[in-house]
Amino acid sequence: MHPPSIGELLKLEQQVRCEGTGLRNTDLQGSWRLQSVWSRSGKEASAISSWMLRLVKARLELTDTRDGSLSISNVVNLGALELRFRGSAQLHGPRPLLRFQFDSLSLTFGKQTLLQRPLTPTTEPRRQPFFALIRRDPSGWLAARGRGGGLALWSLKG
Repeated sequence: MHPPSIGELLKLEQQVRCEGTGLRNTDLQGSWRLQSVWSRSGKEASAISSWMLRLVKARLELTDTRDGSLSISNVVNLGALELRFRGSAQLHGPRPLLRFQFDSLSLTFGKQTLLQRPLTPTTEPRRQPFFALIRRDPSGWLAARGRGGGLALWSLKG
């Protein structure tokens, strides 16, 4: 995987705003390890945040479902301790936006569940979290900008 520079990502983002990506659910399936994050205005990756997120093995897991949506999990691990948010996601528009909502939270240690809680997702579309997808590269990386303006780069876990 040859990760793009922030300059390359910003150029791709401008291009995608005009042309879209053509991404489909099947393009996004897999376990994506977070590699780098940038703030809304950042020109350089946030080294400490990126390092910490890699340390806890932050990842985004996406699986296609039979109803045309995606199953989504946001996961971090600290040794055998795992925190997992689960929910559903859907692609919207030509760019597209990956809108998602989490409906459960679990904390496990090894195979033992320490905590399992339902979450109340927001029903108002304007408040729903999303990733504005920039590119899913065949070499194994995915880039997107979040609802809060931050930019993220993931690599496909092999």
